[in-house]
Amino acid sequence: MKHGKKYQDSVKAFDLTKQYEAGEAISVLLETAKAKFDETIELHVRLGVDPRQADQQVRGVLVLPNGTGKTKKVLVIAKGAKADAAAAAGADYVGAEELIAKIQNDNWFDFDVMITTPDMMGMVGRIGRILGPKGLMPNPKSGTVTMDVEKAIAEVKAGKVEYRLDKTAIIHCPIGKKSFGKDKLVENYTALIDAIVKAKPATAKGTYLKSVTLASTMGPGVKVVPKI
Repeated sequence: MKHGKKYQDSVKAFDLTKQYEAGEAISVLLETAKAKFDETIELHVRLGVDPRQADQQVRGVLVLPNGTGKTKKVLVIAKGAKADAAAAAGADYVGAEELIAKIQNDNWFDFDVMITTPDMMGMVGRIGRILGPKGLMPNPKSGTVTMDVEKAIAEVKAGKVEYRLDKTAIIHCPIGKKSFGKDKLVENYTALIDAIVKAKPATAKGTYLKSVTLASTMGPGVKVVPKI
């Protein structure tokens, strides 16, 4: 992949081989994020676990102290009083069979998060093969299958993120926007890395945090000192 001049200039601005303290790494990122839009800052953590083993999965949710900087559209699949509660709580879309059909027949995905009540999971499950690959399938572990739809909506709107291991044992997760500034990004980073450390499987052996990298949308990755 060929990188542009701005990227090349950013690479020259710091030592690619050095591991920086978190605050220092974020300062480097803020200086090297040169895009004309408000770049997202992402955390990439390689873990010393085997993602093929069910007892070594690392997954969880967290409301970042300062949010993500992105307003997420929420779809709630519910009926009756719960549908009314979802609408009152600020859900962008609320419905049942008609919205399931819209997703299935019209390839409609004008939402970022789907929340559903447990009684509607049978209906939602019918389009699981469509939702799954897009990371939109509701799950009790992520708090998106719940009777407390008001709380779930509030958390998503406040900046809840889900972190989960991919097939290569890496977690990729946003910690905010460049415009947040150093202090807020450090606070979000610390909260997320602490959550990942606490989620360490009991069966994990050896070094847990293999590598930690922070990167902006268009910029190079900055290595961070892994701390447990």
